[in-house]
Amino acid sequence: MSAHKTVDLPQGQIRYRESGEGEPIVFVHGYLVDSRLWDGVAQRLGSGFRCIQPDWPMGSHLEAMKPDADLSPPGMAKLIDDFLGELDLEGVTLVGNDSGGAISQVLVTEHPERIARLVLTNCDAYENFPPFPFGPMIRLAKVPGVYRALLAPLRARRLRNLAFRPFARQIPEDLVSAWAEPSLSDAGVRRDGQKFAIGMDKSHTLKAAERFAALEQPALLTWGTADRVFPQRFAERIADEIPDARLVEIPGGKTFVSLDEPEAVADAIEAFMRETAGAAAAA
Repeated sequence: MSAHKTVDLPQGQIRYRESGEGEPIVFVHGYLVDSRLWDGVAQRLGSGFRCIQPDWPMGSHLEAMKPDADLSPPGMAKLIDDFLGELDLEGVTLVGNDSGGAISQVLVTEHPERIARLVLTNCDAYENFPPFPFGPMIRLAKVPGVYRALLAPLRARRLRNLAFRPFARQIPEDLVSAWAEPSLSDAGVRRDGQKFAIGMDKSHTLKAAERFAALEQPALLTWGTADRVFPQRFAERIADEIPDARLVEIPGGKTFVSLDEPEAVADAIEAFMRETAGAAAAA
């Protein structure tokens, strides 16, 4: 994996890493994590594809966006589309997880031109954005001063590890700490995370879902079966509504299925890309 590169967008600077050569795969992580979520998957796919791992401004990025940056779901979708354009990427396989999967749904239904395939791992969808029980916390985040208080427990190692425990079988403690630190220490990053958090609303995923039937891009749902935050019924529902879609179950995987079962996720993505080469080119 190469060192971080940067690209300057109207919204601010985005850091990213890339490895491999070939068809581009762009990864979209979710709220309060960064691109290291995908390291195991990208390492396995890098022998045959160009894997691009940006750190999106969702609260664990290292440099704040410009104060007027739109980080709502449509704004984030536009930011990702701008990033793809700045790197002159075409025929992208977009891979999303958690709230990044919700943004990927918005992106592929509003800015589909550069997207050849959509891959969703366990993520928000339909009325499950944000998922239970996080809705009340997101609503409180809109109150001045409350968002910072909501993040305060992340300063304590035990509470920080406890907060992330539902999302994977095991997450390295140093990674959890690294994800929490930017919002705890940088007011600009914290502002960006708050913007993204308060923008979470089911109206965006429901609007995207209304357009699923018209999607020309093939879609893959690689879904961990042990996830209580994003139950498999949402994957089944998406797979039923997107015309060219298939579901691959990852036994025992939780929300961060790319951490739990990176090899299985990578194998599913590689097989999907090989199988859909013609359909993706047509899309």
